[in-house]
Amino acid sequence: MITQHLPVLQVIVPLLTAPLCLLAQDRRFAWGASLAASGTAFLIAALLLAQTLEQGIISYELGGWSTPWGIEYRVDTVNAFVLLIVTAISSAVLLFAQRSVAREIIATRIPVFYTVYMLCLAGLLGIAVTGDVFNLFVFMEISALSSYTLIALSEQRRALTAAYQYLFMGTIGATFILIGIGLLYMMTGTLNMHDLSLRLPAVTGTRTVETAFAFLTVGISIKIALVPLHLWLPNAYAYAPSVVSAFIAATATKVAFYVLLRFMFTIFGVSFAFKTMPLNLIFMVLALAAMFAGSMAAMFQDNIKRLLAYSSIAQIGYMILGISFASVTGLTAAILHLFNHALMKGALFLALGCVVYRLGMVNMEQMRGLGRRMPWTMAAFALGGLSLIGVPLTVGFISKWYLVAGALERGWWPLAVAVLVASLLSLVYVWRVIEAAYFQAPLPADSDETGEAPLSMLLPTWALILANFYFGIDTSLTVGVASSAAQQLLGVSE
Repeated sequence: MITQHLPVLQVIVPLLTAPLCLLAQDRRFAWGASLAASGTAFLIAALLLAQTLEQGIISYELGGWSTPWGIEYRVDTVNAFVLLIVTAISSAVLLFAQRSVAREIIATRIPVFYTVYMLCLAGLLGIAVTGDVFNLFVFMEISALSSYTLIALSEQRRALTAAYQYLFMGTIGATFILIGIGLLYMMTGTLNMHDLSLRLPAVTGTRTVETAFAFLTVGISIKIALVPLHLWLPNAYAYAPSVVSAFIAATATKVAFYVLLRFMFTIFGVSFAFKTMPLNLIFMVLALAAMFAGSMAAMFQDNIKRLLAYSSIAQIGYMILGISFASVTGLTAAILHLFNHALMKGALFLALGCVVYRLGMVNMEQMRGLGRRMPWTMAAFALGGLSLIGVPLTVGFISKWYLVAGALERGWWPLAVAVLVASLLSLVYVWRVIEAAYFQAPLPADSDETGEAPLSMLLPTWALILANFYFGIDTSLTVGVASSAAQQLLGVSE
C-alpha cells in the first residue's frame, strides 16, 4: 500500500518536482507543479500526523536495510507536527507566489526560483523526517544552500550581501554540527538517532561527548539565530523576495528548533543536557536576552521587514525559554510557539508582500495612510500584529499563556513577569506600523490611485490570519499535539 511509503514520499515529491520546474522553463508550469507538490506534501504530512497519534512511532527503512545499518525515516508526534507546519506554510506561500514572484524576480529566473524553492522544501522536510544524524546534516545543507540562492535571486543589490552573510554564518554552524556528529560517531559507532540514544549513556562521562554536545549546541543555535548568533537573520529577511521572507521566517528557524529538540531530548536525553550540562541556565539567560534585545531593536527599525526580523529573534527567545524549563508545560509552550509563530510570521510577511507588490518597498514612511488605500492588506497586518503581541483569542496568547504557566509551575514568577513585559514591548513596534497606516496622513507625493493587492495574494494572507484566530479559540489540535510531543520528548507517560 502507498500509505506504507508516506515518510519517503514526503521528501521525494518536492525533490522530483525541482528538476521538472527547471526543464520545463515555463513559469506557469513551474508555479503549478510546485503548488501541486507542496499540496501533496501537506496531505502526506496530515496523514502521517494522524497515523502517529493513532499508532505511535512510524519507522521506515530505506532500501530494506535494517537499522542501525541502513538509513531510517522515523516519524513521531514531534516531527509529524513540524512536517504539517512546514507543508501548510509552503502551500499558502505558493498560492501567494505567482504574482509576487513575477513582480520581484527577473522573468528568466522564475523557473530557477521554483526549482530552488522545491529543493529547499525537500531539505526542510528531510531534516524533520529522517532518523539518521548524518542524513539530517545533508538535508540541512540542501535547505541552507537553497535558502542562500532564494535570497540572492532578489533584484535588490543588498540581497547578495545578505545571502553572503547568511552563507558565512550558516557554514560555520554546519561545520560545528558536522564536528559534533563526527565525535558522536567516534564514541558510539552509529549514526541512527534511536541507536545513539541507547548507546550514549555508556559514554556520557567522557570529554569527547561533552565536546560534541557543545559543538552541536553552538552550531544549531546559529541555525536558529539565537542571540548572540543571530547576525545573519535581519538582512536575510529584509532583502529577500517577499515570498522567500515569508517562507524562511515561518519554516527555516522552526525546523532548526526541531533539530535542537531532537538532539537535546531524544539523543542526549534530559538528564545529560539539563543536569550534567547546565544547558537550562545558559538557555534561560540567552532566551531573556533574545526576548528583550530583539524587541528593543525592532522598535527602532524603519524597514518593516527588518522590524519583523528582529521580532523573530525575540520570538525565538520565547521558544528557547520554554525549553529551559525542562518540564512538560514549558516544552508544550515551546512546541506550541513553534506552530503559532509560523502562522503569525507567515501572515505578516505575506501582508508585507502585498504592500511590496503595490509600492515596491515597506519603509515606515511609505506606510503613512496606507490603511485607507489598502484596507484589506493593512487589516490583515493589524490582526497579525495582535497575535504577535499575544492578545486573547489569538495563537500568540495561547503560547504565552503556557509559557507563563510553565514559569509559575517552577515557582519562577520573575520569568513570568519578563514574558509579560516583553509582550508589551512588541506592542510598541506593532503600534508604530498601525499608527503610520491609520493615523497619519499620506505623503503628498503618494498617489491616491494605489489600490488593494490582487485577490490571489489576499486570500492566502487572510487564510493564515484566520488560522491565527481559529487556533487561538479552538486549541484542541495544537495543544493536544504539542502536549503529546512534549511528553514523548521528556519520556513521560500520558
